[in-house]
Amino acid sequence: MDRWPLTLRGTGAVVLGVVCFILAHEFVVPELIYVSVLLLVVVAASVVTLSVMRRSEIVRRSFTPDVATVGQEVSVRAQVQIRSPLPVAQGRWREALPPGMTGDAAGTFPATASGVRLGARAIDLRYALTPARRGIHPVGPLTVISTDPFGFARRRSTVGDVSLLTVAPQVVELSALTDLPGEAGGSMHSTTNQLGQGADNLIPRHYVPGDSMRRIHWRASAHRDELMVRQEEQETTPEAVVVLDRASTRWADEALRAPGQDPGFEAAVTACVSVAARLVREGYRVTVIDVDGVELAEPIEGGDASGVDRLVTSFASVTAHRRAGDLAPLVRLFAGVQTGPLVVVTGRFEDADADALAALPHHSSLPVLLTVAPIHDAADRAENTGWRVAAIPPGADLAAVWSATADRGGRRVAR
Repeated sequence: MDRWPLTLRGTGAVVLGVVCFILAHEFVVPELIYVSVLLLVVVAASVVTLSVMRRSEIVRRSFTPDVATVGQEVSVRAQVQIRSPLPVAQGRWREALPPGMTGDAAGTFPATASGVRLGARAIDLRYALTPARRGIHPVGPLTVISTDPFGFARRRSTVGDVSLLTVAPQVVELSALTDLPGEAGGSMHSTTNQLGQGADNLIPRHYVPGDSMRRIHWRASAHRDELMVRQEEQETTPEAVVVLDRASTRWADEALRAPGQDPGFEAAVTACVSVAARLVREGYRVTVIDVDGVELAEPIEGGDASGVDRLVTSFASVTAHRRAGDLAPLVRLFAGVQTGPLVVVTGRFEDADADALAALPHHSSLPVLLTVAPIHDAADRAENTGWRVAAIPPGADLAAVWSATADRGGRRVAR
C-alpha cells in the first residue's frame, strides 16, 4: 500500500468518479458526467503536483550523547530544512535503524506552508533509541510520506544521508582493590627511588656516621629515643597491564567479521575496558595490549578519566585478529620484568594455555586471568600456578566476578 500513489481519500474519489460516470450513462444524467470528470481531474492534478513539483530537503542529525555505550538510551534530533513551492499537508516520517538498535523512530510529519513566501522551514524530529550492539552504526536515512493539500495523493521520499553513531562497549563499575597494601589503590602502591636531598616525600631512618645534622628528624628521634634522619624518597607511578587476547582461535568466526556479533568476544571487551577503568581510578598507569605486545590504545595515566573515555571509544570498533592463539609472546614480554596488576582477558582457554602462562604470576603483584570459555580443568591448572582465575561467559555478573576474584583473593566463581 505504501507504493500506491493515492490516499484512502484519493482512492475513494476515483471510485466515486468512476461510479458517477457509469451512472450518468446508465440513467442519462449529464450532471453526473461533470462530477465524474471533476473528481478524476482533481485527483490526477494532485498526483502530477506531487510528482512534478520538487522540493528541497536537508537533514542535520545529532546524538546525545555523541558516543553511546551498549544499553544506554540515546536522544536523536533530526532537523529537517524543507523548501516547497506548494503547501504540504501533514504526513508521516520514519528513520531507518540498523540491526541491534531499538527505538520508536517514527511519527507525524507536520504540514508545511509554501516556501515561496516563507523560505526554508526547519522542522525538529526527536526520538530515542537504545543500541544493543557495539560498533559504528548508520542511522537513517529519513523517509517521509507526504500528501498534497487536498489529501488525495501521497509521495514517499527519502530525505538526507545517514549519520554514524559510535556505540562503545559498556563499562561495568568494579569494586576497588582491597587486598594490596595501601588505602587508595594504585596511587598508594608506589615504588620509591633513593634520591638524597631535594626529594618530595620524607621518611625517617636510623642515623649513620657522616649524615648531616640538618637531616636529623627530631620528632622521630624523640619518639624512638635514638637519632633518626630523613630518608628522602620520591613516589613513582605504579603500572598495570591489561591484555585482551584477540587470537581468532579463541573466538567464534563472528568476532572477526564485525563488532558486536560474538557474545563471547563482547563479554571480553566489556571486561577489558571495565578493568582498565578500575585500575586507572586506583591510580595505576594502565597499558592495554594484545598478547603479542601490540598496544590497543595509548597508555592511560593514573586518575585520567578522559583517557578512559578515549579508550572506551576506541574499543567501539575492536574485533578479533586473524593470528594463532600462541601465548608464548606474552610470556616473553615479561621475562625479567616485574609489574603491578596483570589482567589477562581471553576466550577459549585450554590446559596447554594454562601451562604456557605458568611463569607469569611471579612477575605481577596481582595476576588475574578472566576467561570466557575455560575447557576441562584449565582454570584449575592456571590457579595452581598463582593466577586468580574467573570465568566470564556472556551474561555473567562481571562486578561480582571481579569482587570475588581480584579484590579479595577469592576462589573462582561457579561456572
